[in-house]
Amino acid sequence: MSVMVVRKKVTRKWEKLPGRNTFCCDGRVMMARQKGIFYLTLFLILGTCTLFFAFECRYLAVQLSPAIPVFAAMLFLFSMATLLRTSFSDPGVIPRALPDEAAFIEMEIEATNGAVPQGQRPPPRIKNFQINNQIVKLKYCYTCKIFRPPRASHCSICDNCVERFDHHCPWVGNCVGKRNYRYFYLFILSLSLLTIYVFAFNIVYVALKSLKIGFLETLKETPGTVLEVLICFFTLWSVVGLTGFHTFLVALNQTTNEDIKGSWTGKNRVQNPYSHGNIVKNCCEVLCGPLPPSVLDRRGILPLEENGSRPPSTQETSSSLLPQSPASTEHMNSNEMPEDSTTPEEMPPPEPPEPPQEATEAEK
Repeated sequence: MSVMVVRKKVTRKWEKLPGRNTFCCDGRVMMARQKGIFYLTLFLILGTCTLFFAFECRYLAVQLSPAIPVFAAMLFLFSMATLLRTSFSDPGVIPRALPDEAAFIEMEIEATNGAVPQGQRPPPRIKNFQINNQIVKLKYCYTCKIFRPPRASHCSICDNCVERFDHHCPWVGNCVGKRNYRYFYLFILSLSLLTIYVFAFNIVYVALKSLKIGFLETLKETPGTVLEVLICFFTLWSVVGLTGFHTFLVALNQTTNEDIKGSWTGKNRVQNPYSHGNIVKNCCEVLCGPLPPSVLDRRGILPLEENGSRPPSTQETSSSLLPQSPASTEHMNSNEMPEDSTTPEEMPPPEPPEPPQEATEAEK
């Protein structure tokens, strides 16, 4: 007997995720849709380092020390690793509320705020949350239909709420949030050191060559070096300045989004409830604290049934445990009532027709 194996069609969860993200490698890589500037970042780093390793490093290794190209290679590899880790990872996207969950939240809001008279503006949807004896407001996201956790914000470019949202960085092609901020900081820090390193040894290379053949002849013979110096010079100020700014934020346990909005330094003079009051503790929490797992489960499988419908996922199944809104049943009309689920096989068989009664004697 031949046994036929029927393979069920499967769908990964990343294929059904909302938002404006792109996924590669079966959901393992997650990025924003605008990746043009990210490719420019790769081109500048790879191009500059390729020229440096091909020309200057060979000369400097012989004239000065063979450790120069080794240390440059270490900085280059570390910068590329942290860049790709920042660009290809989930920054901390918060899943959107399912329809049942959104309806339950709406019901809670209506019960709290009461009926709003027509023509009046409804009150803001805010919840108060206490952190370190300080009240923090949790704002409602009308796109994701959730009350955002503390320090979370909705990215207008990726169209997702991101936990501990810092900013959206087009240079890395991704949002920077709770799950990839440390890699972003290590990237700009290592890139600053690499830029300074390449720029300094390019100057040393030009100086050594100028002692032998003159400065003008050196510039004519090494146009690649001139190009490297120009790229490093204009890149140095922005990258080093950005690294200094984020070092300041890490020391205060603060995000770029909070600094721009003036959340803790504005007119209210509210102290930062997330700061430990110690630079070392703040740095350890931001850069060395435990990394939370992704809550998206991008590579989770959603098997399709024979009729092509998708069974409820784990999140959908858990949402069915939420109490249902009574308003949905009160406004249900007769056309919307569920039909009888009895199948034809389950229906009782029809009764046989009664035999005709015999005529009475009077009729005869």
